[in-house]
Amino acid sequence: MAVLSKPAAEPKFGFSPIPVIDISDPESKQAIVKACEDFGFFKVINHGVSSELVSVLEQEAVKFFSLPKSEKTQLAGYPFGYGSREIGRNGDVGWVEYLLMNANLDFGSVPFPGIFRNALSEYTTSVKKMTCHVLEMITDGLGIKQRDTLSKLVSDSNTDSMFRLNHYPPCPLINKNTNGGKNVIGFGEHTDPQIISVLRSNNTSGLQICLTDTSWISVPSDPSSFFFNVCDSLQVLTNGRFKSVKHRVLANSRKSRVSMIYFAGPSLTQRIAPLTCLIDNEEESLYEEFTWSEYKNSADNSRLSDNTVNKFKKEPVNDS
Repeated sequence: MAVLSKPAAEPKFGFSPIPVIDISDPESKQAIVKACEDFGFFKVINHGVSSELVSVLEQEAVKFFSLPKSEKTQLAGYPFGYGSREIGRNGDVGWVEYLLMNANLDFGSVPFPGIFRNALSEYTTSVKKMTCHVLEMITDGLGIKQRDTLSKLVSDSNTDSMFRLNHYPPCPLINKNTNGGKNVIGFGEHTDPQIISVLRSNNTSGLQICLTDTSWISVPSDPSSFFFNVCDSLQVLTNGRFKSVKHRVLANSRKSRVSMIYFAGPSLTQRIAPLTCLIDNEEESLYEEFTWSEYKNSADNSRLSDNTVNKFKKEPVNDS
């Protein structure tokens, strides 16, 4: 079980500074850009994704995770399929079980009940549409003339986007006076490697993000909204103007938490480098160019908390 090796700093509670963006308002584009710069994270309202669809998918996810372990492990595999406790292949563990799928998969081939397959397909289609809309608002806010500069990277059928359902069962270890007590990790601190990720969870808290001063704040749960994370590749595309947000999930002693995350990634052959239109004449590119396949392989071969994006940072030029 993953437990913090040392007590975590107490997260900040009370007033939440997390930006709330109404994406039905075109004038929100500048607010999104500022949120990406200041936090790498924001909450989206008036998103247009059907609440009934979300409810159906959550119900089906709960049904799946309630199955006997022997039935769930029939779908085990790497990288896609069912997993429990082990996160990736490099020794990271947490108080979590999950289903990881290719978001562009024909869900008709997945051995789930029809209602589950339909909900998966409809949900990923709706969230992909919302994601492209948000990325186009970002390009507008950045003053990029070609509005689909970012959205086209994740909109094609050959993109390497993923979808994950997480289940964090109540954790009895939290009530014990060992290992820091309440600091049992559901999912360890990390950044997402893709371009942008979209999270939605039930009405159970646990998600935390790390601020620029390295302090952690808890994200108030809101099952009717979506939360967007800036990912590593978007940090590179903006030449470091946007920051990929470090985040984690703490386990809960009483409540079960179910989350669903859409990871919007490019095709494996897509080349990622700072956009020239965002670099001033006097500014230098901070990152080496790489393909998404190269970056993904590097992330897969790293520990969860490793800062993969730093491996692709250029060495500073010495003018002396």
